[in-house]
Amino acid sequence: MNASKQRFFIALLPPQDVQEEITQIKQYFAKIYNSKAALKSPPHVTLQPPFIWDIEDLSRLEEQLQAFCYSHGSLSMILDGFAAFKPRVIYIDVFKTPELLALQQALMSHLASSLAIVDPVSNSRPFAPHLTVAFRDLTKPNFHQAWSEFQHKPIQFEFMINHLTLLSHNGKMWEIYQEFLFNTKDD
Repeated sequence: MNASKQRFFIALLPPQDVQEEITQIKQYFAKIYNSKAALKSPPHVTLQPPFIWDIEDLSRLEEQLQAFCYSHGSLSMILDGFAAFKPRVIYIDVFKTPELLALQQALMSHLASSLAIVDPVSNSRPFAPHLTVAFRDLTKPNFHQAWSEFQHKPIQFEFMINHLTLLSHNGKMWEIYQEFLFNTKDD
């Protein structure tokens, strides 16, 4: 990739204590099922899939994300149980609250109209919020073994999300680039 361009994506990240618990689950998948790919990003729920952006134009991206967040308040997120996109992905299920669905739709519209950032795949299917714990390098045999272990395993978290996170790819993994606080004056 051109040195003046970088890969980014936009997500909601759980609070640090929840991230730590979920990272332990990802580490378990890496150790027991040899699926390490999910460890290449912090635990997150993707709102805008990866896109390429010109580094020299980063201030415009940051300004638009700040403007977006200023017009949206914090929201509650509920993670409940494990689910799968068979036969390769295991994730923690995210409740599809009206607030979450509206936020994702508003963000996609805002990015398309203000910055021409459009993900054709996301636009062609409904938003399926999820928090991945194993994918890509999870083999089909390991998927079936892991799924039988995790499909009925209880897990539940409920927390407030008060910021949007822009993540960047450093060539090896995804890192938090910047967080944008939602407007909390009405909360």
